[in-house]
Amino acid sequence: MMASIIILVISFIFDGIVTNFLPYGVGHLSLFTPLLTIVSLVLIYNFFYHNEKKYYILAFILGIIYDLFYTNLLFLDGFLFLLIAFFITKIYKIVGFNYMWIAIDIVIAIIVYECGFALIIVLFNLVPMSIPRLLYKIGHSLILNIIYGEILYFIIGLLPKKYKKVRIN
Repeated sequence: MMASIIILVISFIFDGIVTNFLPYGVGHLSLFTPLLTIVSLVLIYNFFYHNEKKYYILAFILGIIYDLFYTNLLFLDGFLFLLIAFFITKIYKIVGFNYMWIAIDIVIAIIVYECGFALIIVLFNLVPMSIPRLLYKIGHSLILNIIYGEILYFIIGLLPKKYKKVRIN
């Protein structure tokens, strides 16, 4: 469990660092919108394979902390991270934890996050949101996050087996 928390903290810090250096607003030409904390949430499920309750609690707490530092919308990211954790547990029970599915899992997590965020923005009319803007946000967050996910998956694969609950293929 300690390895998973270290991975989350590093990803959380990288999220803040990368957002300071890359233009990520709508209309910018950047293809790199960081959601590295969400990617790490997808990948650490391997550490909680038989203890989903702790995984859900960690996802919710991580979402609240993410809210406090990055979005300032109290509890929104807590519930979105919990929703992502729910989807990830269901996907991993069906297909397992292997190299081929990591990119697909990351894409699903990003889509769930961006659609949930857009839904709240539309419901409360916080900023103008449209389908093209949502697709722009999703499309521009995939490249960096899939690359980060694959690198993080490789690093997790190098960890000693005592830290992992299931074997990484």
